[in-house]
Amino acid sequence: MDAMVLEKHGRKLRLSSVPIPQPEKGQVLIRVEACGVCRTDLHIIDGELEKPKLPLIPGHEIVGRIEALGPGTKRIQLGTRVGVPWLGWTCGSCSYCQKGLENLCEKALFTGYTLDGGYAQYCCAFEDYVFEIPERYSSEKAAPLLCAGLIGYRSYTMAGNAQKIGLYGFGASAHIICQIATFHGKQVYAFTRDGDTEKQNFARRLGAVWSGGSSSIPPQPLDAAIIFAPVGNLVIQALKAVDKAGKVICAGIYMSDIPAFPYSLLWLERQLKSVANLTRRDGREFMKLASQVPLELHTTPFGLKDANKAVEAIKTGKIKGAAVLIPWE
Repeated sequence: MDAMVLEKHGRKLRLSSVPIPQPEKGQVLIRVEACGVCRTDLHIIDGELEKPKLPLIPGHEIVGRIEALGPGTKRIQLGTRVGVPWLGWTCGSCSYCQKGLENLCEKALFTGYTLDGGYAQYCCAFEDYVFEIPERYSSEKAAPLLCAGLIGYRSYTMAGNAQKIGLYGFGASAHIICQIATFHGKQVYAFTRDGDTEKQNFARRLGAVWSGGSSSIPPQPLDAAIIFAPVGNLVIQALKAVDKAGKVICAGIYMSDIPAFPYSLLWLERQLKSVANLTRRDGREFMKLASQVPLELHTTPFGLKDANKAVEAIKTGKIKGAAVLIPWE
């Protein structure tokens, strides 16, 4: 099969011909129809996430159909369309798994990081960690649901009953969560790179009541702010924007250093939290919600061989919505 392979940190992905993987116990073989390009992929390629398996096939926003079943599989039938997320496997026995925090599992495996992912024509995944995809979405449109949507959803649930929510970095995750929050009757305040009026208009079209540059202070204090951009300085901006007892939630797996800031920004019971990975419960809840909310999903398709172009477009912020690889084109 064709696959885009990372051989060493800092190098471009290489188009390679590799054997089709064979499903092991508890795994399924998936014919990949689409795979989203996530900012986490950039952090892996650039070496900011330091311990991937190498060589590696990246990609953890995978949509495809079950092509073959490994030993011991029993839940999913051949031909079923499924999605494969970042969380690829957990041990079920460590203290975190026992407390319902499988996202923090000590021995977890991650798709496109410690397991080969979906920048390829086929991939394997553990049956218990894939989700059926709502029929209302094509495979290309559904791909960003598997990380941008899922991590965005976990971040959104951490905001609790917040009614005024700020979204910093209006990319793949934010454009999904903006619509979900609006569907729930909440007010969304969207923050983009300063001067990016195109994305600010895009946010308002998707339901945001206000949009502006990331250095701006919104017209009224926020109940919560979710930071999707990997920029540590935005933590300070968000703390300035939230009200007393407001929450600032860092949604990315990597962020540049947070500069020192005065305690007064955190005082009055403001909270600063991070989001790590996801749970299968998040996946089940979000896919049910995505089947109910008519999400407008913005994607830009790339052929598999153009994966490096897609990565660069994400890095430079030139994509509106999400970049998606289509392996068979």
